Amino acid sequence: MKYKLICVDMDGTVLDDDKKISEENISAMKRASEAGVKIAICTGRLFASALAYSDMLGIKAPLIASNGGYIREKDNDNVIYECYLKNEDAKDIYTIVEKYDVTMFFNTYNTVISNKKFEENYTYNKFNEELPEEKRVKLLQPNSMEEFLSKNTGEILKCICVEKDIDKLTLLRHEIEKLNRFDVVSSNKFNFEVMPKGVTKGRAVEMLANFYGISREEIICIGDNENDLSMIEYAGLGIAMGNAEDKVKLVAGYVTDTNNNSGVAKAINKFI
Repeated sequence: MKYKLICVDMDGTVLDDDKKISEENISAMKRASEAGVKIAICTGRLFASALAYSDMLGIKAPLIASNGGYIREKDNDNVIYECYLKNEDAKDIYTIVEKYDVTMFFNTYNTVISNKKFEENYTYNKFNEELPEEKRVKLLQPNSMEEFLSKNTGEILKCICVEKDIDKLTLLRHEIEKLNRFDVVSSNKFNFEVMPKGVTKGRAVEMLANFYGISREEIICIGDNENDLSMIEYAGLGIAMGNAEDKVKLVAGYVTDTNNNSGVAKAINKFI
């Protein structure tokens, strides 16, 4: 068999617009796993969130979380790779964000720390409703972010900035990028995500492949957004979803159906 590893993004890819995994996607991924192909979830989400969705697949899938900042095997505590923001970097990001009064979330592997109150419809509020307490993503709004950052070192994997005012968001992104100390990508038009320099999904896929002794030519990566570009460009076969951004489709070797039409399953059925 030509392909030995499939790395699949979550939101907009294996998840439909209602944040569900179709039975068709589950079935195709299980059959690929049973055929000896490793399936890896590769997401911007926290490890704790990715783990819960991975459980739905019913396969032993390694997880790439926080856009490549945290790689861990699913069913044990073996952390393959982790890369955290330096504390002074987190402080500098927060200082710039506060100038623009934008909602910001720092992520650890299992906790979201926000500078503003979590809205009732916040993604992880809804996500937690269906999970037992021990599997929920922890949500924290410190009374003082400065005090929190001074005490909590070596835990933050990335920062997400969210804002409906695109012009304001763009100005903020440019100011952070000018520091030339971070990798900055977007997972939708109303956000951008900040990771330590060198942390990308593409780099994480490379490290995971090296861990398992799999060559680049034996890898399929499937995604839909800017933060998936690096892994789609790295893979032997990069696949864009039908709902993907145009710039993702341009670099992909194949375009499958949309996330709402089980495009992941159709790609697996075609190439595996």
